Amino acid sequence: MTGTDGPVVEPVETPAPVLFSVKGDATPEEVAALVAVLQGIAASGAPPAKPPRSEWASPHRAVRGFHASGTGGWRSSSMPH
Repeated sequence: MTGTDGPVVEPVETPAPVLFSVKGDATPEEVAALVAVLQGIAASGAPPAKPPRSEWASPHRAVRGFHASGTGGWRSSSMPH
């Protein structure tokens, strides 16, 4: 035994601050306003809305239809089926 019968206490590491001021001297009110805005953004929880897909990028445009070959194939390629 080492001579102490008490529980072993391990040092607790304090986490690094999430928000810190790099330059300037912010007042407590300014820091509170910034924290309130950031908490509001984080609390919304909704993922950002995806913009609608452009019709030019639509996957159905990548699929080509069947084109007739042979006599008149060139002409029939532009005619609807």
